[in-house]
Amino acid sequence: MNKRNTYAILAAIIMIAVYGYEHFLDTKVQADIVAEGGKPKKQTNEFFLPTSTTGQVIHHNGYSLSYSEKEEQAEWVAYELKKSDLSNSHFKRPYFEIDPAVKTGAAHWRNYKNSGYDRGHLCPAGDRKYNKAAHDETFLTSNISPQEHNFNAGIWNTLEQKVRYWAAKYDGVFVVTGGILKGDMKTIGTEKVAVPNAFYKVLIDANSGPTKMIGFLMPHENSNKPLHHFVVPVDAIEQLTGIDFFPQLDDELEDKLEASSSYKAWSFN
Repeated sequence: MNKRNTYAILAAIIMIAVYGYEHFLDTKVQADIVAEGGKPKKQTNEFFLPTSTTGQVIHHNGYSLSYSEKEEQAEWVAYELKKSDLSNSHFKRPYFEIDPAVKTGAAHWRNYKNSGYDRGHLCPAGDRKYNKAAHDETFLTSNISPQEHNFNAGIWNTLEQKVRYWAAKYDGVFVVTGGILKGDMKTIGTEKVAVPNAFYKVLIDANSGPTKMIGFLMPHENSNKPLHHFVVPVDAIEQLTGIDFFPQLDDELEDKLEASSSYKAWSFN
């Protein structure tokens, strides 16, 4: 074997070794990100977290979520919205990014391009304006679901604003929200992101007087009906989703609150 061939072989071996090491580093970095995502954060209120039907719970600094690989979105996003979180700050909207903490791989934002659907936030950016990092974190694709624009900007936005009103009035509420990922659903994009036929939002207030709970179930269409028209027992949402929303509550209290469709304890003014 001449020197030229020897050098070529050595160069090839070195290149393979370098690429192999870079792949090892990339794999390790990804594994570390996934592992970190599995750890509750400083602001995570674990007591009120729902159960996960997918086994893939991810904790970001501003919210937690349970990711459904089949539907390529979260089955729920949960977070505490405190009065002190509310802010009128205005941050520039960042680009959407794939959530690297989703072990099975979060959907790409391109699935939504030219789909006719909004990239609908589950934890709204408006609920995380207390600093730029928290605001920008809501633009991970694990935190969005396909929503019709008129619904997203209409009745759903009205409900989001009402949640902020309650957070201020009751000095904080815990929020769980998501799409009903059951039944026949349209899909968008090459990854077949499911388009829910309905969305829900469940709130609990344990800060101001007796603990109270309220659930909303909205068909995926805009409406001029008042918000209280969409109030349902939390039990009904549990039956549709298979999710147990507040398993850490005392069973007697949980059963009582989740069976009720009364909204009298909540101010709609």
